[in-house]
Amino acid sequence: MPRPPGHGPGYEIKRQQIIDQAADLFAKQGYAATGIAEIGKVAGLAKGALYYYIGSKENLLVEIQNRVLGPLLDAARKIAALDEDPVLRLRLLSETLLEIIFARLDHIWVYEHDYRHLTGENRSRFIAQRHEFEQIVTNLLTAAMESGAFRKMDPRLAMLQFLNMHNHTYQWVRPGGPWDAAFLSQQYCATLISGFRSPDYDASDLEKRVEEFRARQSEEK
Repeated sequence: MPRPPGHGPGYEIKRQQIIDQAADLFAKQGYAATGIAEIGKVAGLAKGALYYYIGSKENLLVEIQNRVLGPLLDAARKIAALDEDPVLRLRLLSETLLEIIFARLDHIWVYEHDYRHLTGENRSRFIAQRHEFEQIVTNLLTAAMESGAFRKMDPRLAMLQFLNMHNHTYQWVRPGGPWDAAFLSQQYCATLISGFRSPDYDASDLEKRVEEFRARQSEEK
């Protein structure tokens, strides 16, 4: 939601704080069970002042969804457009998805559980964005099959396996725990690729190729 004309610089800072506070409340007790008065109490604002910043309760849900899908789609489009083999791009996409999950655990909880409360255009836009991300994953899996790296299988089922392994991480992972996004991505992709690969495909050098790709990217900056 763009900043309305006439608001000072403190307006956007406060609005972002309210979104953070709402995400925490929604993740703990659910969108439907959280009232505007409760959000206002945590934010230190009366109901009218709260609406001044957020417009409506549903706008908070939209903002939380955008914080997840916006960066995820931007990164996914760039990864999909790389001139690299599809298995490497899937590995990069895996780690990007996990980094976003680690960074916004409360937002991911809301993203997974409460999107059904979106209505009208908000719901349609969310579904379209989610489908776009799923299609990027499907396209990369299909490209890996066409290259001979992966065996032939139902692309949609392969996409669901890829996403299900990643998307439920938010339910048990803890910041500061023994596993970070990079390690989990390595492990998830090793498991998936061992099941997806064709008999002749050797993925033993994948992590080396990931490191080489990142080294090239750093040199280009």
